[in-house]
Amino acid sequence: MQQETLRALKRTGFGSRPARRMRRDGQIPAVVYGKGLDTQQVAVQSRALHAVLHTDAGMNALINVEIDGGSDILTVAREIQRDPVRGDITHLDFIMVSLDVEIEAEVGIEYVGTPIGIKEEGGFVETMETSVTIMALPAAIPSSITFDISELGIGDIVKVSDLPEIEGVTYSTDEDRPLLTVLLPAIVEEEEVPEDLLEGEEGEEVEEGEEVEEDAAKADTDKG
Repeated sequence: MQQETLRALKRTGFGSRPARRMRRDGQIPAVVYGKGLDTQQVAVQSRALHAVLHTDAGMNALINVEIDGGSDILTVAREIQRDPVRGDITHLDFIMVSLDVEIEAEVGIEYVGTPIGIKEEGGFVETMETSVTIMALPAAIPSSITFDISELGIGDIVKVSDLPEIEGVTYSTDEDRPLLTVLLPAIVEEEEVPEDLLEGEEGEEVEEGEEVEEDAAKADTDKG
């Protein structure tokens, strides 16, 4: 996996107000930490961060963070916080990693093909999960996991245990967790009302009307 380089500046101001000022200036507050490493508060350029997180590796990109022109620290981006409205990154952590130590990562699943249950029986796909958690060496983390669903029929379920074996990768998610299934659309049938019941209801409505007229006539007679 290709490694990306990202320059970072040490932060001196902390709290919400300095953080807002940094974001207005196109910088994102972040933290760099790891085993045997003193935690460092830094800021990175928003555009540069966007570039390193939008390679084929996505959020699992290996990032060499260069703090104030010093030595690079190999990291992965984690705990990414975003603006709830715009979706922009507002803060993140860079966790130091080693190329010979496995780490946990979330990898997206790419479902390909059109199931037989859709082509022949008019079903539809219901997706429960679009990603899975794995353990692997940083350089062995796949950019995505491809799974062909073209042979699925109505009622078939894809589980974690059905995903392909990948050298150097162990699935951490429960192997029995369902990921996707093919279902038939629900058909809503209108309940038919027997004709004799409809006639009976109509009759009751007429009788009620007659009773109202009789009551009104009686009331006029009493007044007279």
